[in-house]
Amino acid sequence: MKALFDSASLECSKKITKLYSTSFSLAIKMLAPEIQDDIYAIYGFVRCADEIVDTFDGYEQELLLNEFEAEYEKALERKISLNTVLNAFQKVVHQYGLQELVKPFMHSMRMDLTKKEYNSFAEYEEYIFGSADVVGLMCLKVFVKGDEKKYEELKASAMRLGSAFQKVNFLRDLKHDYESLGRVYFPGINFESLSNEDKTKIINEINQDFEEAFKGILKLPIEAKFGVYTAYRYYKSLMKKISKTQPNEFLSKRIRVSNPLKLVILGKSYLRYQFNIIQA
Repeated sequence: MKALFDSASLECSKKITKLYSTSFSLAIKMLAPEIQDDIYAIYGFVRCADEIVDTFDGYEQELLLNEFEAEYEKALERKISLNTVLNAFQKVVHQYGLQELVKPFMHSMRMDLTKKEYNSFAEYEEYIFGSADVVGLMCLKVFVKGDEKKYEELKASAMRLGSAFQKVNFLRDLKHDYESLGRVYFPGINFESLSNEDKTKIINEINQDFEEAFKGILKLPIEAKFGVYTAYRYYKSLMKKISKTQPNEFLSKRIRVSNPLKLVILGKSYLRYQFNIIQA
């Protein structure tokens, strides 16, 4: 029966999540069990596309992305794929109607193949919308279980949370993106001569995203609230470390939160959640 293959497919997406992101994997475990699998399937898909454009240097990346997208389209049409990640993902796409969200995501992945600098704010926002905001919206579709009224109510906050996470990732991975991939996402910023003024401007922009995102977290369904809040607190802690990083250090090291600190964040988040004292 296909159910066994579907189960095996999902296990592949789970494995990818756990290998590539301990923090995201930890946050998924804080979601209600009935929605965890769908989020694993979404992560498996977006991670594979992201790896093609980010880490498959020396291979025909554009060809691989074309093939990946073509196989996704076939999986969507046939409702099955021998690519286990796509097989798990197509099921979620059909269940929650994610088709229109996948398109801008793939568009941003293609931008990563050719664009190295974002010289206008419009291009920058376009990239972030496709690479991060729509992923937040995919997850929101799962969180609200198809409730369109709730989805529309929380849509703006989910996008701001996706934006905040992505911008923090830009700063965290700046050394790799700049030196290995030659990419600069923030428009008008020269990171070789980054000033405190530029750094403050970027951090203020991200904090505004976090502020708006938090309003939506408070309104999330009970099944999703703790998991999303855990991810939020992790990224806020990462942001705190970034805020303390000197401008000339961004190109010399990758900023990260240690595994013991991640557990501390989880513990504090759990206590705040249990006692209904969730704080930004």
